[in-house]
Amino acid sequence: MEEKDWDDEECDDTLTMTTVSRHCFGDDSESPSFSISIIENMKEDYGLFVWPCSVVLAEYVWQQKHRFSGATVVELGAGTSLPGLVAAKLGARVTLTDNSTRLEVLDNMRRVCELNKLECNVLGLTWGVWDAPLFSLQPTLILGADVLYDSNAFDDLFATVTFLLQNSPGSIFITSYHNRSGHHLIEFLMGKWGLKCLKLLDGFSFLPPDKASLLSGNIQLAEIAPISKDNA
Repeated sequence: MEEKDWDDEECDDTLTMTTVSRHCFGDDSESPSFSISIIENMKEDYGLFVWPCSVVLAEYVWQQKHRFSGATVVELGAGTSLPGLVAAKLGARVTLTDNSTRLEVLDNMRRVCELNKLECNVLGLTWGVWDAPLFSLQPTLILGADVLYDSNAFDDLFATVTFLLQNSPGSIFITSYHNRSGHHLIEFLMGKWGLKCLKLLDGFSFLPPDKASLLSGNIQLAEIAPISKDNA
């Protein structure tokens, strides 16, 4: 279920369209367990919009709630941060990250945390850049919704993911993505960086009908982990 309230604001002679969307989670759509409110800006950066892959990953987090209670979670390229906020609502310790140069996105993440009364760490983290804060992260679960959109950033993304997985043995990367060029691309990247796919799902296979009816595209979800030395 998703509801949107629109608010048009005039600012510096530029019309900005801001909406607060409400995303519900629960086993009963008529009586959800909780909802997450997201501030979106339809005229600004793509990091300020809830994309379908984010809805899919957030639903998966909810359905895997037993894995997230008490977990340490990092969301990469979080943008509007819906999956990470669901994890926080389930009792995870969450760090929301996005490119350190995208200050408006990071500011929006802080506002969304305040709106939902959730305490998450917000961190500027640019893929492939080895800044000091990266080395302190030891997540048990790493989330990434629609982070496979720019082929120029794939190696930087997987370098960061691989470091985080190796820095926290036993951790898993869970990502939802549009299958634009077949699973062969992600298989190639996993092989290149010494990773393996533990699970691959059709993103619509676990979505409730009311959410699935609002989305389109070929969305997949993968759980990824390092190849153990014993199996290398």
